Amino acid sequence: MASRLLDRESAPAASARAQRQRTLVDARRALVLDAARTVFFEHGLEGTSMREIAQRAGYTPGAIYSYFSSKEEMYGALLDESLERLNEQVDAAAACGGDTAAEVLRATANAFFEFYRENPRDLDLGFYLFQGLQPRGLTLALNDRLNRRLRDALRPVEAALVALGMPAEDAVSEITALFAYAVGLLLLNHTGRIRMFKREAGGLYALYLSRLIERAAVYQRR
Repeated sequence: MASRLLDRESAPAASARAQRQRTLVDARRALVLDAARTVFFEHGLEGTSMREIAQRAGYTPGAIYSYFSSKEEMYGALLDESLERLNEQVDAAAACGGDTAAEVLRATANAFFEFYRENPRDLDLGFYLFQGLQPRGLTLALNDRLNRRLRDALRPVEAALVALGMPAEDAVSEITALFAYAVGLLLLNHTGRIRMFKREAGGLYALYLSRLIERAAVYQRR
């Protein structure tokens, strides 16, 4: 009886210890990722070593292998986390973007653009800008999964275009063009090259969205 009572009393304590251990592991893993992010942006993926990441994180090289098997795995984790934040911002915009398809389109497209405008390092990360525009170090499966998450961030815009009456194939073409236009503007804004045209990225993007909504409205009038 006493033994069974002791077992019952120790179960909550064991659960609490396990939770504390998970919290500690998560905190250490986040610290390693923060260090990796900094070193990647300073030296690029190829110029980064596990030793340098460990030094920045305050660990020995052997210790960080408890959390990540390679620097490529760290890069994938950073990109995955970035895309999750992007999708959360777009989903939040879709949820409160307005009552009409046009309002939702504008809100979600703006959320996509503003995420990368406000987080230029996520733009570098998401488009491999510090490693020669190639997803080196990612497995095909991981690269495909990350591409799907990036594509997911544009689905609310695509759905709004279809809701406005645009055929599905045309909507895909339009979001492809929107994606290219947004990334081009972001790169010009990020590098400061847009100043040579004496234009502002946000204003140009807003104009593009207005014209996109006008093009979509044509289908409703047919």
